[in-house]
Amino acid sequence: MSDTVGLVVGTEDSTPLKFAVAVAPDAYLQLDDVVVTQRVIPGVGPVMTSGIVTEVRSRHEGASFGSDVFLIADGVLPAQVQEIAEVTTTRVDPEVYVPPRPGEAARRAAGEERARALYFDKMEKKVPVGTGRDGEPVYLNLEFLNGVRGAHVSISGISGVATKTSFALWLMHSIFRSGVLGGGGRNSKALVFSVKGEDLLFLDKTNVRLDEELRADYGVLGLPAAPFESVGFFAPPTPQDPTGRPHVSGRTSGVHAFWWTLAEFCAEGLLPYVFADVEDERNQYTMVVHNVATKLKYEAVPAGLDGAVTIEGKTLRTYEQLVDFVVEQLGDDSTRGSWAGPAIGPGTANAFIRRLISSVRPLREILRGDLQKSDERVVSTEGQQITVVDLHQLQERAQRFVVGVVLASETRRKEAAGTGSLLFTMIDELNKYAPREGNSPIKDTLLDIAERGRSLGIILIGAQQTASEVERRIISNSSIKVVGRLDPAEAGRPEYGFLPPSQRQRATLIKPGTMFITQPEIPVPLAVEFPFPAWATRLSECLPHELGESPAKSPGAEKKPAANVFTRLPPTFDDDEPPF
Repeated sequence: MSDTVGLVVGTEDSTPLKFAVAVAPDAYLQLDDVVVTQRVIPGVGPVMTSGIVTEVRSRHEGASFGSDVFLIADGVLPAQVQEIAEVTTTRVDPEVYVPPRPGEAARRAAGEERARALYFDKMEKKVPVGTGRDGEPVYLNLEFLNGVRGAHVSISGISGVATKTSFALWLMHSIFRSGVLGGGGRNSKALVFSVKGEDLLFLDKTNVRLDEELRADYGVLGLPAAPFESVGFFAPPTPQDPTGRPHVSGRTSGVHAFWWTLAEFCAEGLLPYVFADVEDERNQYTMVVHNVATKLKYEAVPAGLDGAVTIEGKTLRTYEQLVDFVVEQLGDDSTRGSWAGPAIGPGTANAFIRRLISSVRPLREILRGDLQKSDERVVSTEGQQITVVDLHQLQERAQRFVVGVVLASETRRKEAAGTGSLLFTMIDELNKYAPREGNSPIKDTLLDIAERGRSLGIILIGAQQTASEVERRIISNSSIKVVGRLDPAEAGRPEYGFLPPSQRQRATLIKPGTMFITQPEIPVPLAVEFPFPAWATRLSECLPHELGESPAKSPGAEKKPAANVFTRLPPTFDDDEPPF
């Protein structure tokens, strides 16, 4: 049922797309409230105009000077306080675009009127993404997520307070647990690249802060307050460890080390991903990259079960040995032509050599020919619904290599498998992998996903501090755009033109856990709040029995609150991106 809150103003122009409401003395309107007004058109009938409050003003009517407020307060000067709410239209039903008439009653929409105003009644499959300012659920249309009418999500905001990663995980939780995927949900997957500590290595553990109030928050949205059910974790090997243990400290089980053998590196032509810096693609030595990759593909022969290779009779077991061998071939005038290409001079070859040598340190732990091969080391989304690839222990160059190779592999796999299931790919710091300027193998893969992934069932969920630094075609192909807390300078960029002026200003002030979300069906972005994670976001938030430890030995057990006295305050995080 809707509440009458005021009348359409007659002192300001009303248009079909924007109108103002004078708020009644005993009522109020706040930003993001949904308002509806009705006008009867001859021969048509009632036309309902719905919208969202995008600005509210309060002033003294009858005052001329700023100092008059003191006279009015003392009762010397007669005046009246009046609040005016600016409403931006979201829907006209039926579509007869006439302005609301002054004096018509305006109501705060609720129930079916709210659903119609926000097009929720037109969504066959709704994904709950949080609650509005009125405490009621807000939904996304699945058809703009699963590729039917659009795909991809872009999430922007300041690192540390915008909760980009937390919202991306919350969105995936909602997609997988709300039932909107139907029977196909069992085959849909998510691939998550983690670059911020070990926070995402506990997605399958219940958060110790989960209490009845938080369960109720999830219940409002029709979602279980529970961790992710099916998760696989991958991390790079521990440096200088011959056993290939994963390089993690908080989680001691359930994490697999990943690496590529030298034989795979050569046979699959992975050398271009070593040169993934965008500025590299503008140099002539990139021709050498492809020539050397082709040479390695045809000359390298697997040697043994540990992934080593033999080239021209020489066995190579480490990435450093492989680099030294290639450098030797390019440095020799007699062999340079066959490896680098017939038209490549010493200068271009040396430019390639310098950059190849600089890759040894960041890549030597994940390109191996000295570890026993294991199927568990292969990063794959098969076998679990959520796959987390932990990259925070790797240098930036190695992170680019892993992201590029894994994305290319999963894209090929998904293309071969055909449609029928979805692969959600979450990438943090997207501006590092697909910057606005330059080219690279990773950027080409991401562009392919953005432009063609919809037809393949590959959905990109990209998070970045600055959307203005991400390739335009990726942002423009994202049907869903999400904005958290923004830097004031960034908020003024054209990439945020979909935000009304008041929301641009609010984006510099909003608290963690609040996001502005825009989707194609609704012309005004919606402000939503999403619940605190029900899954652990660090080791100390895990329940002791889920870690297989007694409470006395559990990290932070002595600080654990009583069973019914859970704190609602956010935890302190070591990294720069807490969940709230």
